[in-house]
Amino acid sequence: MIGLFGGAFNPPHLGHLALAEGALAAFPLTSLEILVSGDPAHKRVDCPVETRVALAELAFGAWPNTTVRADPYRYTVDLLRAERPRDAIFLVGADQYRDFSTWKEPEAVLELARLGVATRAGVERPPVPPEHEARVSFFEIESPPISSRDLRKRAARGEALDGLVQPAVAAEITRRGLYRPRGYTGLVIDAEDLTA
Repeated sequence: MIGLFGGAFNPPHLGHLALAEGALAAFPLTSLEILVSGDPAHKRVDCPVETRVALAELAFGAWPNTTVRADPYRYTVDLLRAERPRDAIFLVGADQYRDFSTWKEPEAVLELARLGVATRAGVERPPVPPEHEARVSFFEIESPPISSRDLRKRAARGEALDGLVQPAVAAEITRRGLYRPRGYTGLVIDAEDLTA
C-alpha cells in the first residue's frame, strides 16, 4: 500500500509529521509520498513550490521509503487519474475530510484511492456517509493543534518556531528569511498587519 500525503506544507510542521507517523503505524505502507502542492485549489500560497519542497525534504527526507516531490495538479482527482497509483491511500486530517464533499469529484477520488483520516483524541470524528464507509479509514494521532498559518505569522514577527517545526526546518526558514514582510528590519510587527 502506498501512502499519499498532499498539502501546501507552508511550512511543514510537527502536526504534519505526527499525521505521517500515525499513518505509518496504522497502515501497512510500503512507501510514503509527500506531495507538495504547486498551486493548491483551496488556498493562495505565495511561497514558491521549490522552497516548500526544500522545507519538506528537511522534514521528511531522511525517513525510509519516503519521497518528497512537487505535485503539479490543482486537484487530488487529477493527480490520481494521471498517475493511477495502485493500492493507494490518500492521507488527510479530519478537518480536511469535513470539507471532502466540496472537493472536485469526491466520488472519483474514492474510486481511485482510499482515504486515511487522522483524528486527535477527544475530537469528534466527522460523519462518514454510508456509501463511503468501505473506502474511509480513521486513525488516531497525538498532535498539538498547530496551523501553518499561525507559524507564518510567528515567523513574520521574528518569533522562534521551536517545538513547532523540526530544528532544520526552523533554521532554513530563518536562513532564507521566509514569511517576513517586505522591508523587514527586525522590528516586531502586529499580527493584524500581516497577510496569512
